[in-house]
Amino acid sequence: MVFVSTLSAIPSPSSMLLALVSLVTVLTYIFAKCVYNLFLSHLSAIPGPWYYAISDVFLLSHVVRLRQCQRVQELFEAYGPVVRVGPNKIVFRDLSTMRNVYTIHKFDKSDYYKSLLTNDNDHAMSTLDHATHTIRRKSYAPHYSHSSVAQFQPEMSEHTFELINTLENIGGKSPVECLALFRHLMVDVVTASCFGHRLGAVGRWAMGVEDPLSTAINDFPKRGILRSVVPAFAWKLVCKIPNVRWRQLCDSDKILAEFVSARVYEMRAQVNAGRIGESEKHSMLQRLLEYRYSSEVPMPDHDIISECIGHFMAGTDTTSTSITYFLWELTRRPDILKKLQLELDEAMPDSKVLPDITSLNELPYLNAFVKEGLRVYTAVPSLLERVVPSSTKTVGSDELYDMMGYGLPPGTIVSTQAWSMHRDPSVFAYPDAFIPERWLESNTNSQEDILRMSSHMMPFGSGTRICGGHTLALMMLKMATAAFVRNFEFRAPQETTPQSMEIKDSFVIFPAGFECKLTFVPRQH
Repeated sequence: MVFVSTLSAIPSPSSMLLALVSLVTVLTYIFAKCVYNLFLSHLSAIPGPWYYAISDVFLLSHVVRLRQCQRVQELFEAYGPVVRVGPNKIVFRDLSTMRNVYTIHKFDKSDYYKSLLTNDNDHAMSTLDHATHTIRRKSYAPHYSHSSVAQFQPEMSEHTFELINTLENIGGKSPVECLALFRHLMVDVVTASCFGHRLGAVGRWAMGVEDPLSTAINDFPKRGILRSVVPAFAWKLVCKIPNVRWRQLCDSDKILAEFVSARVYEMRAQVNAGRIGESEKHSMLQRLLEYRYSSEVPMPDHDIISECIGHFMAGTDTTSTSITYFLWELTRRPDILKKLQLELDEAMPDSKVLPDITSLNELPYLNAFVKEGLRVYTAVPSLLERVVPSSTKTVGSDELYDMMGYGLPPGTIVSTQAWSMHRDPSVFAYPDAFIPERWLESNTNSQEDILRMSSHMMPFGSGTRICGGHTLALMMLKMATAAFVRNFEFRAPQETTPQSMEIKDSFVIFPAGFECKLTFVPRQH
């Protein structure tokens, strides 16, 4: 009986042959695909590591290790300004190509941006095609005009000094974690601008209470990276891992959606009841509620909610991270801090009253510092992927797009990154050094030099898909820098080191130590 059972378990010759044929077929396909990618593809002439041409997994490994930006920079240094980083992916570091891809031809985005969906729906950032994005952009663009953003300076100033007063009460006796500190500040600022709502996140931080929206916003970029590397069919399973903190991260978009939905329904009720009067100052939500896709089609609530979540998320964590790195840099550079203080002490006689944004824009060293901060510590330094369309003009073929002398077929993913554009040694002398003076005209630094450097800057993206809220972010960076430099000296405690502050990137940047503790010592006025 045992002998018969053993015989029945042995595969038959026909099934063994079928398995062998299947294995050979798979291996033959893989081998043929590798040969095609290496030698026969239109992209085979583009320089880069040969193994990157075979599979996306090699670049993906650096995404998982949170160092994609650094790896791409290493490839530029080794292979030149255009590199193949995948079977169908090309990266470049070239000003003319950047303008062609992002501004002139306005290539559509790649599917990567679908990992940034909010509320399971598109917003401006995750909308792939240019035409649809143009319609969405018109809904919020007026809100970010310089004149509109300037109207919110009182709220921005109020929240900033609420935080400054709290830190003065601490009196420099203990360090505070700045990523959370400034995230709470920006949650209040963006909530005021987007919804005309007072949240009180800074007050919660002062009481030692973590604001759930701040946590969700911090989690959202990590969630986006996970969604980009985990197959779609497995995402729901991954989110069911029985860990409270893990589930909180996976549900970060739902947490944001619940808050934003409440604001939408609350304001719509106020509008319908006639409780919102005429005013020149409009929150972004008011503008979206009034916006119409056409004369007969108002913007539906699910699009309004997704758009607001996108702006809420994009405008908070990025700016707070930039402010954190700016102030950390000042702990290492007392020479820069002294120059800023000299300029701001004169511009701000009252340390608790900020000049208006027009006056801040006229302070040369403050603006040079912010611009250099955005060059070195760009909050979003990563690859901005676009797809070569079938309608671009070509060299030698109606189906190939000419990029720096290489013919790229439709469907090829092309991109550049701010990290590398900002570190091009042919444009920026000593590119790894933090030198605000490079942005000031002098005997050795002409206006033409400054204009050339400015043309390579893309801290908020490039072209028509540039970050919609960059005017608000830039204004807040200047205001926060001015207010904190005017009121404090900064110290880095023992646990905050260059190693702990090493930049990691998951589309946005954050420190390797996942925190930045600084001590805020009140200045004697």
